[in-house]
Amino acid sequence: MPTTTLHIPTTDGRADAFVAYPDQGERHPGVLVYPDAIGLRPEVEDKARELAAHGYYVLVPNFFYRVGPAPIVELPAFIDAESRGALFEQIVPHVHEHAADRALRDAEAFLAFLTSRPEVSPGPVGAVGYCMGAALALRTAAAHPDRVAAVAGFHPGLVVTDGADSPHLSLADLTAEVHLGLAEGDLPPEELAALNQALDATGVPYATELYAGTRHGFTMSDTDAFDADALTRHWDRLLPLLRRNLTPAR
Repeated sequence: MPTTTLHIPTTDGRADAFVAYPDQGERHPGVLVYPDAIGLRPEVEDKARELAAHGYYVLVPNFFYRVGPAPIVELPAFIDAESRGALFEQIVPHVHEHAADRALRDAEAFLAFLTSRPEVSPGPVGAVGYCMGAALALRTAAAHPDRVAAVAGFHPGLVVTDGADSPHLSLADLTAEVHLGLAEGDLPPEELAALNQALDATGVPYATELYAGTRHGFTMSDTDAFDADALTRHWDRLLPLLRRNLTPAR
């Protein structure tokens, strides 16, 4: 399977990105994948390869490119309770700096790049995100309803905040089908209610599903939050969502 590292031109610089796609000499539906806050790394690249094996051209940008190429901090081989605190002390400031205006400028650049690739078939694309990437996927879909037909987010973070630019308040123009797979504790009941109310108002088909017994980060096998059964459920939800909504591979 072809994989490569590319650089995406944006208004703020060049974002490094990982790409995977089937080696069949055909055009395939595009999927934009936003990593979690830990960023673009082998774990996320493996997910891109697996998704590409199902017939998709998968683009995974480093949305922290303003800080530097991925990984933006030195990562341990395995992220456990002992290493997590020090790691997130370094990462959290960059999370807070990645405000809505940056996310929206990047979304425009990432989608333009993805849909211009010769390996990508015409038609709408999917947006998938993990952790804070789920919020970025939702923002991308809402800002580009003509380009994004499917959105999935897993163990989402920062989708409901107390700010005026909270992602859940930006969904009025959303047209994509949505699946959000929640770990226990990802959203307090009042925040989940606010998110569901915002999604209800769009009229799009959606699911906000609790993956019972899981921890935030359950899809990531390089962390101690990993849950193999929940990862399987994640694929069981994601792949049909994309099949329902994206142009079949040609």
